[in-house]
Amino acid sequence: MTDFVRSPSAPAGDSKLHLPASCDPPGETNPPQQKTWVVFGATGHMGRSLVKCVLAHGDKVTAVGRTWEHTIKQMEGWHDNCLGALCDVRLRETVDAVLKKTISHWGGIDIIANCTGYGVIGACEDQDLSDMRAQFETNFFGTLNIIQLSLPYYRTRNAGRYLIFSSTSGALGVPGLGPYCATKYAVEGLIESMLYEIDAFGIKATLVAPGHLRIDEPGAKRVKGGKGKNEDENVAGDKMPLPSYGHFLVKTPSAPYAHQNAPAGHAKRMVQWMNDNQPTSAVKSAELAWQLGHCRFPPLRLLLGSYAVESIRDRLKSIIEEIEDWKHLSFPVADMDLGKSKDAESAEQSGVPKLQKENTLDTIADDDEMDDHMMNGDLFGDNSPLDVDAEMKDEDD
Repeated sequence: MTDFVRSPSAPAGDSKLHLPASCDPPGETNPPQQKTWVVFGATGHMGRSLVKCVLAHGDKVTAVGRTWEHTIKQMEGWHDNCLGALCDVRLRETVDAVLKKTISHWGGIDIIANCTGYGVIGACEDQDLSDMRAQFETNFFGTLNIIQLSLPYYRTRNAGRYLIFSSTSGALGVPGLGPYCATKYAVEGLIESMLYEIDAFGIKATLVAPGHLRIDEPGAKRVKGGKGKNEDENVAGDKMPLPSYGHFLVKTPSAPYAHQNAPAGHAKRMVQWMNDNQPTSAVKSAELAWQLGHCRFPPLRLLLGSYAVESIRDRLKSIIEEIEDWKHLSFPVADMDLGKSKDAESAEQSGVPKLQKENTLDTIADDDEMDDHMMNGDLFGDNSPLDVDAEMKDEDD
């Protein structure tokens, strides 16, 4: 197996810390070059571990704290290769200021990691609009602000990397976390769609979904409550604020959801269990995130921890089973008579415009052929949007 530069904080001899060869991870065949990172949410569990791992590998980083929890003095002096900054990702001007400060100080940006997150625990009925908007403003629009303000810079370089720390809640519905899950679903859809748009510019993005994280940094102690005012020594001996566990606000349930076994209370019980168990290592997750930043062919998604893998696998399995149970109610093309249904014949007789050529879909064998038909306008018959665009251009000329 290919060797790679290991973080001093990573457990030695753990073969699971290697990304697969298919992504060409940093190693002998792909020697890691010094990169410049911007880590939003650098004082949370994942962000803190990632900053320390990046510094241990010799990269440069701008560590971004939250304006309402930290002071710029707290963010400064972590390490010679670390620039401290403050930002509220909900405000575009503060995001833009961090990006410009990083480019001015380090001379560029190679990798942007977004580790920010905020959630409210409570039944959907109990969460008011301000609760829901606050979660969307941070989790979704905060991510969108970071992407929209950095993409023009990445495009000029024809290179760039995003590591967006999502959650298993982006694929699972969790009772008591409805709006929070909705924000994560939105982020997943945004990044997956965006990848098709930016691939031509040499820009890559990965959705990183760790399981329940624990604080396992050397010498770190778990802190309940507080707002990051405690301090702990990092691997380089510098002071970094140690955050309290979690980023969830718990709402008092209303009467219909207040009984002990209410499904809406599941999220609160889950967070309490996480506080005691925290099964996924933040240090190992940070090591793999560093490798993601340096590999040539990053995946769209990376699940970290057995909880994340098993929960998403079970979710996909249930979706497939549900599809199989109900597929007999669909209307596949194969069941149509000679490629034309009775509804299509009646529509043709009534004078309804035909949107596609006869038998077009029946003759498409694979995705590549589908692309050819789309490029030629075959799927739309005489109403091809490509033809319409050409006609409009001719009229303009």
